[in-house]
Amino acid sequence: MVKRVTVAYALWAAGGPFGLHHLYLGRDSHALLWMLTLGGFGFGWAREVLRIPAYVGEANREAEGVRKRPPATVPPPVGPVRFAGQVCVGIYFGTVALIGLNSLSLFYLIVLPLCVGAGVHLVSSVGQQTSDLHKTLTACLITSPIFYGSTLSPLPISLAASVTAAQHRRFKPPQPPGSTQELGPRLYRLGLAWLAFSAPLGYCIFHNTTATLYYLSDCVAALLDMFWFLPWLRGVVEYILLMPYRILCALTGGGYAEEAWRKVLEILLKEYTEREKKALQVLSLNAEASIEEITRSYRELAKTWHPDHNPSKDAETMFIKIHEAYELLLRRHKPNRFK
Repeated sequence: MVKRVTVAYALWAAGGPFGLHHLYLGRDSHALLWMLTLGGFGFGWAREVLRIPAYVGEANREAEGVRKRPPATVPPPVGPVRFAGQVCVGIYFGTVALIGLNSLSLFYLIVLPLCVGAGVHLVSSVGQQTSDLHKTLTACLITSPIFYGSTLSPLPISLAASVTAAQHRRFKPPQPPGSTQELGPRLYRLGLAWLAFSAPLGYCIFHNTTATLYYLSDCVAALLDMFWFLPWLRGVVEYILLMPYRILCALTGGGYAEEAWRKVLEILLKEYTEREKKALQVLSLNAEASIEEITRSYRELAKTWHPDHNPSKDAETMFIKIHEAYELLLRRHKPNRFK
């Protein structure tokens, strides 16, 4: 069936961040990528307003079997946008894994590189191109031990995987005319792929919402603190970072949306993470403990378990646990943390 530009644009406007127009055009890998990243974090979806006619023409030529491709020995050209997308999505998959899956055994040796490699390969398989999955994952597994334990490891792993994928890029084999699959089987296969990719990501995000908010708030605060010597530049950066929120308030009436989001954040941020719950147990406190009660309990327990005053062989270990618990809870109650 001939694909139409008007239909593609309508699907792009109605559900573009979820890849509906790519599903219509038979670009299943692209649709899956958009589902997992909400349209390439919004930037990819906005960029496609100029590319949809080319996508439609490509889909029609593919269906008619008139698309000519270079010989298999000629690799596709290196696209800077695709390469940047590989790096960003690889970092995204790795960061989400760091937030929610870092307690798994062999995380830095197997889990993290596989997550990063999956993100890089997904981008490399968009459109008519693909790459060597085995070599991409091998590059991730080799690079990961070099940066073992570092929270910045998704960046070098993603870079190594992206370079490997770019070196082994190739065109997908052409399909014979009329071989396009029916929508039902395609949806079934795409659904299975979406579950395979999104289940770990969903677990990380929705079961670690508070930890994710803490992590993001610390990143934003650290970024803004870099510009302390230029208050005007700090204000500009803060305004840009809050632009999506300001647009949402403008579209939904401002005051009501702001109040609603404030209440949601208050509910989420009142919940303790698992680490914070363990820290409360170490200090023998309940969830309603104030910063004064936390400090008082810490001083009393630190005095009791200090190795200089306690001859017990477990004193040093217990003292370290008490100090770590206090530091963790102190960061949670830091003034202006979420302002």
